[in-house]
Amino acid sequence: MMHEHIEALRQRFLHSGDDADLPIVDAHHHFWDLERNYHPWLRDVPRIPFRYGDYEAICHDFLPDDYFARAGNHRIVKTVMMEGEWDPRDPTGEARWATALHQRTGLPSAMAAQIWLDRDDVTDVLAAYRDLPLVRSVRHKPATVPRAAHRRDFSAPGSMRSEGWRRGYALLEASGLMFELQAPWWHFEEAAELARDFPRTRIVVNHTGLPADRSDEALAAWRRALDALARHPNVWLKISGIGEQGAAWSVARNGPVVRDAIACFGTARCLFASNFPVDSLVVTLDDLFTGFKTIVAGCTREERLALFYDNACALYRI
Repeated sequence: MMHEHIEALRQRFLHSGDDADLPIVDAHHHFWDLERNYHPWLRDVPRIPFRYGDYEAICHDFLPDDYFARAGNHRIVKTVMMEGEWDPRDPTGEARWATALHQRTGLPSAMAAQIWLDRDDVTDVLAAYRDLPLVRSVRHKPATVPRAAHRRDFSAPGSMRSEGWRRGYALLEASGLMFELQAPWWHFEEAAELARDFPRTRIVVNHTGLPADRSDEALAAWRRALDALARHPNVWLKISGIGEQGAAWSVARNGPVVRDAIACFGTARCLFASNFPVDSLVVTLDDLFTGFKTIVAGCTREERLALFYDNACALYRI
């Protein structure tokens, strides 16, 4: 019945073009229960340095009821939960917890799970995920450096060019899992090498490549990096996580970023996501999806449906 309801909503949007009818898959968000589970960055003090600054406001439970209390009137019908840096001593624990949450509440609809590609347990972790069908992809944030310190031959331990990391990455094809890449855009030459060398493994770029520096020079370089990575057809782009420390999220500031990202990857390989509750530090969930809708209002109905719903459903098989 749920599938029939969503398909009716989808067809109604295609007929009406009314954003009130637009079904949404939130392709990147978190759930966590800090009373029961250990996420070191959310539980331990002192807090770690963070790109949005002080994040004390998100260091509390965030579960499906908390999510929908913030969603306004948006038709969010499915979600993809991203790993939330759960205790690395138990890399599969979060996926098991999310599976139980899905069984109780129906959410998340799919998830990206924790992995450590250069650890000895990588084969065992991938084997465990075969028994957890909610898991569609995995994330291991590779080693990165600030832009000023980056060199084109960067290959530090734990980076996308390091031998152990690539050895683990090579196992993803046989597992059938995608890879979620969270790295700043100046590391995208390394990501392009992965896409080239492992063409049957899909890469899903998180947070639009993290264009935090909004200077003209930095944005031009970010666009060039996106363009180069987009040449590889096995790479997709999540438009999310584009807030700025100390600045309220706005269509005026983020509209050009979103439109440039879509120009690079096309409406067939981009998908919108909230990064909640993390991005609640810079925007409400209601205003975020309203802003995304405003930014792409000039797209066709089919393109808008792809960005908000169809692409995520296809990519995450939900």
